[in-house]
Amino acid sequence: MKKTIVLLTLFVIVNLNAQQRPKLVVGIVVDQMKMEYLYRFSDDFTQNGFKRLMNEGFTFQNMHYNYMPTYTAPGHASIYTGTTPATHGIVGNEWFSRTLGKEMYCTDDAGVKTVGDGTAEEGAMSPRNLQSTTITDEVRMATNFQGKVIGMSLKDRGAILPAGHFANWAFWYSKTGSFISSTFYGEKLPEWVTEFNNEKNYLKYINKGWDLYKPASVYNESLPDNNPYEGKLYGSATPVFPYDLKSMYEKNDAGILRSTPFGNDLLAEFAKKAIEKENLGKDDITDFLTVSFSSTDYVGHLLGPRSMELQDTYLRLDQTIADFLEYLDKTVGKGNYLLFLTADHAGAENVIYLKDHKYNVDNYPSKDVRKSLQDFSVKTFGVDLVLNYSNFNLFFNKQIIQDKGLELSKVKQAFKDFLIAQPQVKKVYTEEEILANGGNDYYLNFVAKGYDVTQDGDMIIIDKAGNIEYSTTGTSHGTPYSYDTHVPAIFFGWHIKRGESYDKKAITEIAPTVAQKIKVAFPNGTEAKVLQEVLDEKKEVLSTKK
Repeated sequence: MKKTIVLLTLFVIVNLNAQQRPKLVVGIVVDQMKMEYLYRFSDDFTQNGFKRLMNEGFTFQNMHYNYMPTYTAPGHASIYTGTTPATHGIVGNEWFSRTLGKEMYCTDDAGVKTVGDGTAEEGAMSPRNLQSTTITDEVRMATNFQGKVIGMSLKDRGAILPAGHFANWAFWYSKTGSFISSTFYGEKLPEWVTEFNNEKNYLKYINKGWDLYKPASVYNESLPDNNPYEGKLYGSATPVFPYDLKSMYEKNDAGILRSTPFGNDLLAEFAKKAIEKENLGKDDITDFLTVSFSSTDYVGHLLGPRSMELQDTYLRLDQTIADFLEYLDKTVGKGNYLLFLTADHAGAENVIYLKDHKYNVDNYPSKDVRKSLQDFSVKTFGVDLVLNYSNFNLFFNKQIIQDKGLELSKVKQAFKDFLIAQPQVKKVYTEEEILANGGNDYYLNFVAKGYDVTQDGDMIIIDKAGNIEYSTTGTSHGTPYSYDTHVPAIFFGWHIKRGESYDKKAITEIAPTVAQKIKVAFPNGTEAKVLQEVLDEKKEVLSTKK
């Protein structure tokens, strides 16, 4: 019996040492995905997509963003760095930088050029504005740069920020219909990418058009096909199925695919090709693939969370994920890959829909908010002191304030009093209040974690829940409220036990959890708080009976 126990012990030790890391890590981000969609559309999902992830993996039912603004670029950066915009520096998709005194885009880099069949503007991108390392960076360093890291998305920011500073490649979709990159990664696209682009795979989706994936009766979780809360897809007369994508393409460009579920399908095809041609997960050196599905965000913004179009997009994405999991099982092998799925932010209900159901809320376009601030400034101080208003940030023109002999503190107080009196405004915080945050103000904590003193404004505004700075159709996001912060988070595959948690978790816990799970260093900006449930692996009990 003793000999049997010794052999079993040696067997366990050898296997544990051989499986310190998975062959492949796959990070999936679904843009603008509310956790609620997994509940609302559950009856219509297959057993092999989202349901398989939840049934066989570990689901965090109460995962939230812990900062504002809840936008795409900060979301992707926060997932992969394990920290917030106050540390990683990506404070918006685009923002007015007080240091530079001008608008900047999250991944802009004038020092690089487009690689592939895209415009000069589309490819002048890199991760240079990201101030922290990512979990993908740490995998590269942990493997002495032998493990490959590839990021991809329809959006440049959805590909570049997750892939980090040391990626082999990041690829994003161009309005030409090709996946492109920049000279930050290499001077020439890999041959397999060029071949994929030359096949013009986007055309088969455009030529087919967009009709309902399932019978219309299935979509009873959504509003009628034509309702007043939807925008119109690329000039269509009404927001109803079927959509003639070929006509839209002829009047625009291949970028129209982004606003259909087929953008996700094309990206999944591209991801499979990357796994095949780059031999991801084929040896014992861990590789990392990041995939960000963006079509959900485009459809959500334009058509809203209660549209049949959005439900159709998720029903199709469910099948796309099922196919992708099956592909991973066959090529990398069950148990050889670690996968997580989450979202970069969630999204609000359409505000007019809420208003029509007697909720006292409204929409306030940002341009109207700025105009009211300018009018107040001229009326109060005789001059426009507003340098910029965007992303809930108010910047003052301090040169004019100085030239007029005004006291900045009195200017701030006057604007704060004016803003608090507005029907949609809940909170207003000055820079001084943000930097002196003591941790006791729930909403101030969100603001402080999203605030970079070198880039953000002199004041930050939070609207009341349910109100939105957006148009009357579709929806948006950006606030600290649960409808914008509550997202799915599912771990699946290599050494992941089945289960679920209803404890509140923070999105910044994903990256350090992956780091601990696969035994690499933490991303350098993270607070290193982890999801213990993912690290507590199921322990098999070996019988010692004869």
